[in-house]
Amino acid sequence: MWTAGRGLVLKCRASGWKDRPVSSLWSPKPERIANSNQRQFEEFLARRGIGPFADYDALHRWSVADQGAFYDAVWDFFGVVGLKGDIAFLPPITDDIRSARYFPEARLSYAENLLRWAEDPAFADQPALLFDREDGLHIAMSWHELRDLTARFQAFMVAHDVGEKDRVAALVPNCPEAIAILLAANSLGAITSTASPDFGVSGAVDRFGQIEPKVFFSVDGYLYGGRRFEISEKANDIAAQLPGLRAHKMLRFLDYDDRQDLPPPALPLRFKALRFDHPLYILFSSGTTGKPKCLVHRQGGPLLKHLVEHAINGDNKPGDVTFFFSTCGWMMWNWLVTGLANRQTLQLYDGSPFQPGPEALWNMAAKNNWSQFGCGAKYVDAIAKSGYRPKNHHTFPKLRNIATTGSTLIEESFDFIYDAVKADVALTSVSGGTDLVGCLVGAVSTKPIYRGEIQGAILACDVQVLRSDGSEAAIGERGELACNGPFPTMPIAFWRDENDTKFNAAYFETYPGIWHHGDFIERTAAGGYIIHGRSDATLNPGGVRIGTAEIYRQVETMEEIAEAVVVSQEHCGDSRIVLFLKMTPGFSLTDDLATKLKSRIRKGASPRHVPSVIAAVADIPRTRSGKITEIAVRDILAGRGVQNKGALANPEALALFIPALAAAEA
Repeated sequence: MWTAGRGLVLKCRASGWKDRPVSSLWSPKPERIANSNQRQFEEFLARRGIGPFADYDALHRWSVADQGAFYDAVWDFFGVVGLKGDIAFLPPITDDIRSARYFPEARLSYAENLLRWAEDPAFADQPALLFDREDGLHIAMSWHELRDLTARFQAFMVAHDVGEKDRVAALVPNCPEAIAILLAANSLGAITSTASPDFGVSGAVDRFGQIEPKVFFSVDGYLYGGRRFEISEKANDIAAQLPGLRAHKMLRFLDYDDRQDLPPPALPLRFKALRFDHPLYILFSSGTTGKPKCLVHRQGGPLLKHLVEHAINGDNKPGDVTFFFSTCGWMMWNWLVTGLANRQTLQLYDGSPFQPGPEALWNMAAKNNWSQFGCGAKYVDAIAKSGYRPKNHHTFPKLRNIATTGSTLIEESFDFIYDAVKADVALTSVSGGTDLVGCLVGAVSTKPIYRGEIQGAILACDVQVLRSDGSEAAIGERGELACNGPFPTMPIAFWRDENDTKFNAAYFETYPGIWHHGDFIERTAAGGYIIHGRSDATLNPGGVRIGTAEIYRQVETMEEIAEAVVVSQEHCGDSRIVLFLKMTPGFSLTDDLATKLKSRIRKGASPRHVPSVIAAVADIPRTRSGKITEIAVRDILAGRGVQNKGALANPEALALFIPALAAAEA
């Protein structure tokens, strides 16, 4: 509810939150707004007779209402290479938003749009990629060199008869070769799937075996945490279990070879002009509840939507050095790659973000003049707890944007960035997922930053917060994150999903005709959003739905605790909250600490959020992309087990939870 007083105050009494005064942590200066890509885009629209727009919200409303005019303008504003055709958007013909079509007459190449700068003498020798490895290896690869590397991979694929809609799989680190493989495959009309080299045999086969690649690329090993991991034997085992495989090419990575024994191509690099909806890549769900779902994504959607997210929403500019800490097994890698289409220089990194210490990425940011520092929200929390204060060592003169995702960025992490990193920076929390290989809510370069909030809905995304009956929730009321309209990165389908049965169950069963994303969310007084965790991990003590994020916000403020996972457990005919803690080295879970933590949760969240049981564990299970998996822990406690342990980076951690719970209750 809203109350009058000294400014707007959002009251969330149902959840026990304190009144939260709405005041910004940071606002863009007038000159930054004037020079923003959003303003340049609005001026471009004005020349077409569209607008003017009073503010971002007005621009957003128009982009949702007229997606045809919006994406037609996006195509032209960024100078997309290809045949556009006369139709930018065909709206849904029924209540099924999947029936909408973007640029049905278009012919283009995703790869050509990313590599076109190699043909421009003004840019060909400038860096397209910066690659750093935790052992100090540094490579600057120009646009021309990236094009040459892509041509070598294309020639290898042609030699093994790779053509349209054939699949190419790659078990590779976040390195230039990974990008060249993706671009080479798309240049031929093939479909790429990638995974990080720390996957086990079963985890990789569960993914790649479903799509039956014609060619499989791997590396001989990788580095992490100061160690070298030799994986040649594992890679050969994976290759042996991939049906229909024509070729397995192992790349040298431990003793890095930037030519990779790939001979120069006999013919120049060429690009097939493909339909907008032609498949680009297959991404995988985490797979903790069975074999991973294979999400097929079209080439035109990521190209246009990522340009919007990188440049118009995020304000990344040509020549900027853009970084997002990711492996090739997380959709943020795919998102980062499209930054090449905006002539951004991409910073790639392979290794531990804490090798040799918490300064690792910040030293790199200063050395390579990053404009954007992207990372998981948990990384910010870990840096804060480490005691390292980046601004005591560097000034970061070019750093304009810090972006986080993967989980909710807690309010204290906002404070840490502005206090310990840089005061004049746009700290944006963004959220989307593998499902749409992009964002629904995220950065708005012309709006203020509010503590603990995501700034707004991404352009052309009709984001809504819905109650269980499908009605729209009020401001400050929590509900389900949904998108009431099409968007161009909606997956084409799940691979081999007969009649789209699994696809429709995943996204359209809850609200027919409306994309149900699966996040528990609220809209705020400032017009932003707060995500309270995944819907399928929502807690339900006493029949009252509460999100996990409120508990994590309190836990993560305590230096004694390194990580936590909170789950709901059926108990005595009700549901109770169980909180597991991984302690910071040098600390242990004592009665006094448990009491202190419960008091903090009661005060900072509500009495309903206080766990019934708090237990200590030595490790917490994560997916291969680094996300804590609440569902796996919940299923273990319920006696259901985890169907696909190969999807976890550390499945051995699952064995810790039942004994830990028993010990805590003893």
